[in-house]
Amino acid sequence: MQRIGIVGVGEIGRALVTGLCEGADDAPEVFLSPRGADTAAELAARHASVRVCADNQEVVDRSEVVIIAVRKEDRHTALGGLRVAPDRIVVNVMAGVASDDLRRTLATEAAVVRAIPLPAVRERRGVTVTCPAHPVVDALFGRLGGALPVADEAAFNVFSALTGTLTAHYRYLATLTSWAADQGVPAADAERYVRGLFQGVGRALGDETRTLDRLAADHETPKGNNERIRTTWFDQANAQALGSALDGLLADLNGGPE
Repeated sequence: MQRIGIVGVGEIGRALVTGLCEGADDAPEVFLSPRGADTAAELAARHASVRVCADNQEVVDRSEVVIIAVRKEDRHTALGGLRVAPDRIVVNVMAGVASDDLRRTLATEAAVVRAIPLPAVRERRGVTVTCPAHPVVDALFGRLGGALPVADEAAFNVFSALTGTLTAHYRYLATLTSWAADQGVPAADAERYVRGLFQGVGRALGDETRTLDRLAADHETPKGNNERIRTTWFDQANAQALGSALDGLLADLNGGPE
């Protein structure tokens, strides 16, 4: 695989290009659509193997693998009229857009693979869920931290729903920082401490010999501070509310109204 096209150069497109090209001796040729012109131009200036194309059709024509990274609501405008040859491999990273839906939009017989690349692919550390398994696509994401193929789109959508919890985690950390500032701690000091605290959690997550439940237990002592917050704030009602929010998101991903 040497030629990769990306239609829609937003945050995920930028992360993919960076992961594939930054410091890589064997960087592939990457062809970018003019959507997100400033970002595309910046990436082309930074990486010798990256080119900005005149339009989306040129991206498709020049590429072996075409990554579709436009917003769900923009897909018909951005992709309408594109001619995608059957020998191309199309990677769909649009949340909530099924493979059959994209195949109809493109009117193509090309292979279509769904994927959930996360921003961490820029550091070649993100595990990317794919559906169905495809040797070329899984090898592509293998370069970026690993591929996790799943059997069907129902399972894929469960992983997509999990992805929707990321910014809630950041907001949780911001809320902790704000609470500390309300107690008179300098906001910069509070943020520095919270960042360091949860960076340590991230490192602990790299220990795959322990389950998540085991990690939680290992960081908690009976009647200690962690147990107190877990049982008084993250109680059964809180957990059920989170599950209900995920249920609603999953229903939409499985074909609810746009």
